[in-house]
Amino acid sequence: MKQPIGIFDSGVGGLTVYKAIKRAFPAENIIYFGDTARVPYGPKSENTIIEYSIQNARFLLQKDIKILVVACNTSSAVALQELEKLTDIPIIGVIKPGAKLAADSTHNNHIGIIGTEGTIRSEAYNKAIKAILPEAEIFSCACPLFVPLVEEGWLNHPVSRMVAEEYLNFFKDKEIDTLVLGCTHYPLLKSLIDEIMEHKVKLIDSADAIALHLKTLLPVESSTEPGMDRFYVSDNEAKFSQIAEYILGVQPTPIKRVRLYESWFE
Repeated sequence: MKQPIGIFDSGVGGLTVYKAIKRAFPAENIIYFGDTARVPYGPKSENTIIEYSIQNARFLLQKDIKILVVACNTSSAVALQELEKLTDIPIIGVIKPGAKLAADSTHNNHIGIIGTEGTIRSEAYNKAIKAILPEAEIFSCACPLFVPLVEEGWLNHPVSRMVAEEYLNFFKDKEIDTLVLGCTHYPLLKSLIDEIMEHKVKLIDSADAIALHLKTLLPVESSTEPGMDRFYVSDNEAKFSQIAEYILGVQPTPIKRVRLYESWFE
């Protein structure tokens, strides 16, 4: 059996990454884990984010994966170095591919970043963009309420619009032409964000950036046989399934709930 690609996220948002990877590599087997019991990661301390990320990675490594994709921006920003100590397989975070896509997309070098508190606090995107485009002017804004709104499924709710307008008002006088959606949950609010930004800003989706980056690492198989995918969560399979159907257009099956500490003894 082919070794699968492993993906983990703090919750349902990483399915945007799964969808982009599946579109690019339809014949690959993929295992997805969403840590829905402990979402959101953004407000938590670095030590806790690292601890959760290591547990998630260990669970997927038990499944004999060949590549680990850290779909969670907060984990990518804070825990990547610790995760790389666990294994020799490639570990791909979303920060560098997203930063490269942002640097390649801007015309006036004014780049905005929205993300969780943990991602913004780490300045990981700022550093990665500056390494590629030193002259960039970067403006960052934490949007902590976006993740719970998405996890609740309030994608078109009036409250989501009010919250988005409050956050995005920060960029009104910054003259940005590019905005990094620095959390895998945020692309689910893309149309709302685009509307509030008056369709004048290029939105950088880390899911697309990851799929582009994986094409440099994996050959696209010529097989017409679709890959076999598995989905795991740490809580609330029903809500995950409901939002997943909205993201993917179909209900992912099977979805299995796991307790990470028990999975070490499987």
